[in-house]
This record gives sequence, structure tokens and C-alpha cells, in this order.
Amino acid sequence: MTSLTELWPPYQLQLETPRLTLRVIRDEDLPAAFDAALSGIHAPDAMPFSSPWTQVPPEELGPNMAKWHWQCRAGMRPESWTLLLGIWFEGRLIGCQDIGAKDFDTLRTVSTGSWLSQSAQGQGLGKEMRAAVVSYAFDYLKAEAAESEAAAWNASSLGVSKALGYGLNGTFRDSWEKGKFTQVQRVILTPKNFVRPDWTLKVQGHKAFAKFINPAETR
Repeated sequence: MTSLTELWPPYQLQLETPRLTLRVIRDEDLPAAFDAALSGIHAPDAMPFSSPWTQVPPEELGPNMAKWHWQCRAGMRPESWTLLLGIWFEGRLIGCQDIGAKDFDTLRTVSTGSWLSQSAQGQGLGKEMRAAVVSYAFDYLKAEAAESEAAAWNASSLGVSKALGYGLNGTFRDSWEKGKFTQVQRVILTPKNFVRPDWTLKVQGHKAFAKFINPAETR
């Protein structure tokens, strides 16, 4: 009988760092992702996300998270894809690291975003999980640039970017919360400027995933 991972190749992809396992969140992982988000991600008076998805009651947060994961799965195609990777640390799901691209064949550029439960913050895990997806993008997908953004006040996120070698890439004003504006800082990283970690990323399932998002390139 055909397995679910054969039907959905992204499920085969797994990245491992010294402390973390990153793999696509499946339906059975959604309750743990919900619990991690519900435990707290940021201070109530600081919104670090371009869409204030954490500012809803718990009875809405769970369904919203599930719909977002299903939407990203259903929308994956070679010209536009977003991969939502769960972050497992010491056997617990503690957050999510996403990586995505549009028109990758031409632009060779990926974008990233993430969230981490507050109980797991302050241990360098945010840097480790970003380094994992950037290493994967450059070394396996052959990306030529990785982009990200953060609120200008978000020293933690921008600190991770700086430590990995990202350069500033302009700012813009946006309305992340209704009635408020946020100054947003863009950052960009190239393989040449990437400050690589002192560990080697372990990757499983790359060929199946690469063929899924770009069949022509893997023929």
C-alpha cells in the first residue's frame, strides 16, 4: 500500500541540527503546535508578526492555525510554495520555521519566517533553526539569496539575522495591527556572506521534495 509520505513528498523532508529536528507539521502535530502557540510567543503589547494571528481567542486560534497549514499545503506548486516546518527540541514541538519561494527558477530567492514559544526563547534555538533552513536553501536548493523581515524594534529577530550575516535591505511602513503602523526592516543574505554554524546540517528526503517543487530541474 502506498504510504502518506509517498503521496505527499514534503513529508519526507527532515532537517537535523545538533539540538533540533525540523520537519513538516502533519495533522497529528497540529494540537502540539496549538499548545506551543497558546503557551505564549511574545509580550501582549508587542506584535512581531505582519499578520496579528496570535491576537484571537483560543477557540479561534486552533482552527486558524489548522486552516493556514492546510492552505499552504494545498497551494504548493513549483511557481509558489511555502513549507511550514515544525521545530522539535528535546521531544517537544516548540515552534515553526517556514521557508518559501515565488518564481524560484528565475529569482533563486527564498524567504523565511518563524515563531518560537517563550519557554524556548533565549537559548539560541531561533538562530539554529534559521541557520538550518538557510543552509538547506543554499546547499541543496541552490538559492542565491535568502530574505526576511522584522519590526524595527524586534532586536531579537534582527540580532539573529545579523549573527548569520544578513545585510540591511531597506525599510517600509506597514499596518501590522489595526490603527497602528510598524516600521519594518528587510534583510537579505547571500551564500558569500552567510556566517555558517560550526555544525553540518543533516538532511533526509531532499530528492523527493526537490522533484515535487521543481520537476523540470530534477529530470
